[in-house]
Amino acid sequence: MDRLTTERRSWLMSRVPSKDSAPELVVRRMLHRNGYRYRLHVAQLPGKPDIVFPRRRAVVFVHGCFWHGHGCRIGQLPKSRPEFWVPKLTRNRERDIAATHALEALGWRVATIWQCEIKDVEALGHRLGQFLNQPTNLRSTLPTKATMLASQRGTTWPKNDRLE
Repeated sequence: MDRLTTERRSWLMSRVPSKDSAPELVVRRMLHRNGYRYRLHVAQLPGKPDIVFPRRRAVVFVHGCFWHGHGCRIGQLPKSRPEFWVPKLTRNRERDIAATHALEALGWRVATIWQCEIKDVEALGHRLGQFLNQPTNLRSTLPTKATMLASQRGTTWPKNDRLE
């Protein structure tokens, strides 16, 4: 039995952010402090990764253990309403796997950081450093601002440099 009322539980779950969560902020601060620059939540990529390194062709997902079904102590299923939670968390895991496969098929390297791994910042920094410093010789396929604007207009840029 849940110790919170249905309304209180609903309110509490609505407060969980999908972006800028505490684990994500810890990872971003650590990366920035170590000199890595990145883009956030790039919608053009499958799964809309949390942190994107276009030049390195690498993405990092920062997953909450509960929401993505990690299986650690934090990620245990709730005892109340398993008929709701099991399919929901299973869909989240399936979506994560599909996004990872789609990114790898496009030539991106993918790392997943779990909420429970944030505690050991030194080990996490070492792991991310090794992941990000792997050599890559592929150019980024992220569209530039110019090509995005042109595709929205349905035109290409003129051969000369004047915008008409």
